[in-house]
Amino acid sequence: MTFVEFIEQDRRHILQHRIVLDAPGQQTFGQHFNFSGRGNPGFETDTVTDALPNRLADLLSRRPYLLADGATGSNLFEMGLVSGDAPELWNVDHPDRIRLLHQRFVDAGADLILTNTFGGTRYRLKLHSAENRVRELNRAAAQLARSVADASGREVLVAGSIGPTGEIMQPLGPLSFEDARAAFAEQAAALAEGGADVMWIETLSSREEVEAAIAGAESTGLPVVSTLSFDTNGRTMMSLTPAELAGIAQQHHLAACGSNCGVGPAELVASVLNLSAAADPSMVIVAKANCGIPQYVSGAIRYDGTPELMASYVHLAIDAGARIIGGCCGTSPEHLAAMRRALDAHVPGPRPDAALLESTLGQISTGARAQLGGNLDRAAGSASGAAPRTRRSRRTP
Repeated sequence: MTFVEFIEQDRRHILQHRIVLDAPGQQTFGQHFNFSGRGNPGFETDTVTDALPNRLADLLSRRPYLLADGATGSNLFEMGLVSGDAPELWNVDHPDRIRLLHQRFVDAGADLILTNTFGGTRYRLKLHSAENRVRELNRAAAQLARSVADASGREVLVAGSIGPTGEIMQPLGPLSFEDARAAFAEQAAALAEGGADVMWIETLSSREEVEAAIAGAESTGLPVVSTLSFDTNGRTMMSLTPAELAGIAQQHHLAACGSNCGVGPAELVASVLNLSAAADPSMVIVAKANCGIPQYVSGAIRYDGTPELMASYVHLAIDAGARIIGGCCGTSPEHLAAMRRALDAHVPGPRPDAALLESTLGQISTGARAQLGGNLDRAAGSASGAAPRTRRSRRTP
């Protein structure tokens, strides 16, 4: 086993790496490590950083709220993406379309844009025979978002989107913590190399995978955000509650945590209420709701949320405790423009209750309602009584 240390400088900071090599003759500096299959890649990185600039914390210190962008996948479908194809391939095949979507969100008022890399781990890319293109596709995505942000004439942050692997973690499935961590670290390194300001872990559902993703993302030295999808009666599919996410965020000193996707704005704001009730008061909370509820119309999935509904969601999300507000599936630049106007005009109101959420935004689940009543542990609610929901295999924001 060989230890190699080197110093690498990117566009913002210096990283000191220690690489543990298991494979004899493996090249080190400047080499893209190519590993195949589910096994350990044969190397580990122990990254030590100097005081990295935290642009997210800096911007939040100067603004009460930030507007994140809207949907990626559902907007790319409108631009020609075919269902079943990997959006990440467009970072190289159609960079003009990815850049255009980022530009539309920035023009609508976004302060933070997510890279087109939700399915950017080697496990997701393997479904499209692209598992050896992790660095290429993620770096290209971050570079595209960075180019739009830097040309905006104002401060716009780039968040490197990191979604679930699609695998089941041990002990319920085959994916080990170390293999998951290595895959997330590989993706995060490429996003950082391309110019991301923050690592943005989203739509995960199990504690094991969340902690593996955090460990991988932390290796970049950049701030880390994690949002979960509380789409199963007030919990994630793997039964995590907002209160448990609050504990994870505090344990790992996350820059922010929150809720995304799910079953519509009402349920998402309920999860923000439950998260803020359990979180440290200093925790920055993220709300990124789907644009209403999906409907099957004329052979396609359409979200029923109007710009007016999403504007109302902004007001309630802020009053619930969110400081970063955006949209997920179905949220178009038109919706985001209405959300920008609402955010800029917001006048603080009382903390919302279940009655206000349902009268303004729609139904919430029995589990979320139980948590709003003060039961913040994972036993809140039951497996039945959840609001209607649509499961998806990848982020179609």
